[in-house]
Amino acid sequence: MKLVIFDMDGTLLDSGQDITASINHVRKVQYGLEALESEYVIEAINRTERNLPKLFYNTEIYEESARALFEPHYHEQCVQNVRLYDGIEATLETLKEQGFLMSVATNAPSHFASRMISHLGIEGYFDHIVGANLVQSPKPHPDLLHLIFEKYGFNIAKHKAWMVGDSSKDMGVAKNVGITSIFATWGFSKDGKGDFVISHPSEILEIVRKL
Repeated sequence: MKLVIFDMDGTLLDSGQDITASINHVRKVQYGLEALESEYVIEAINRTERNLPKLFYNTEIYEESARALFEPHYHEQCVQNVRLYDGIEATLETLKEQGFLMSVATNAPSHFASRMISHLGIEGYFDHIVGANLVQSPKPHPDLLHLIFEKYGFNIAKHKAWMVGDSSKDMGVAKNVGITSIFATWGFSKDGKGDFVISHPSEILEIVRKL
């Protein structure tokens, strides 16, 4: 078994405009705060340690009233400006042709992830789209990848897997389960460390063919 697991936001697709729009909707309606720039929102989300309610809404916890505003707004907003990164679809197609299995492990809720991936027409490449709402702890905790492994009957002693992502959380989860990490610099984070660091999706093909 040869398994490539992808992060979603900042790796497969650019969702920065849409998530910023929904956060700013909550800031304005719930808290009367000025809009944030997309660059700040993306940087905050990708921090290894952060309190997002504090960073986005100046509250210590994610209040249910804010969640009730955000979720229906983002359900509609998340497909307005989202786009695939250049080279992603061609790389997915080649991986599929060459017999690689593929799944998505995202810290986003799975219903948003499935909606965006389906909207972009790439859902057929993935066996499983697993969001953080389906496990107890998000990346870098190993829960997401362990769930994917269970779905495949993946045996780390017999099979090979790679984790492709754009954050320290993606690289950390790969390390925590003992698979190869591939850091993508084309997305939300330009600088990072992994077993491999790549600047274009096509480089994934070179790595997995060699190993």
